[in-house]
Amino acid sequence: MSTIPRASSAIEGEPAHFGTVLAHKPELAEKFADLYGRFWDSDVLSARLKEVARMRNARVTECGFCRNVRFDKAVAEGLGEEVVDDITDDYENSPRLTEAEKAVLKFTDALIHDPDLLTGDAKAALRRHLSAEQIAELGLGVTLFLALAKALITLGLEPEQMDRTVLPTPAVPENAG
Repeated sequence: MSTIPRASSAIEGEPAHFGTVLAHKPELAEKFADLYGRFWDSDVLSARLKEVARMRNARVTECGFCRNVRFDKAVAEGLGEEVVDDITDDYENSPRLTEAEKAVLKFTDALIHDPDLLTGDAKAALRRHLSAEQIAELGLGVTLFLALAKALITLGLEPEQMDRTVLPTPAVPENAG
């Protein structure tokens, strides 16, 4: 993946990263931050399940930033590295992932790769473990994760190297209405 920025920072003296590139359109950056924060603030779907889906997207898209960031709310809900390590192409055979997490991962793969992956048993498992409201929230989340990863990769905004980092879970900005 390219780590050479293909877009400039809008903030003089600041290197190009997602926030400084979005600063070229502050009103859109604010609305995006509001949407992403509201998604993470919602407790319809647990932060742990959201993070499981985000980690699968990170592995599939090979987004270096996404792969190395963990959000503190999911960590507090017990999502440890031993579970994250099982979010591979063989996740269905993991003894550490719950059945709900496996259903979330199958949905994530269906959204990223092929909707036909979510038929029969996979669809039944998803409906068994998640409500319609939770599935809707998951769909929005995976869409956001995929878009963010692809934007970071395409704009060359991935770090060359990055240690595993636990960050505060995104929240609605204080100035949001």
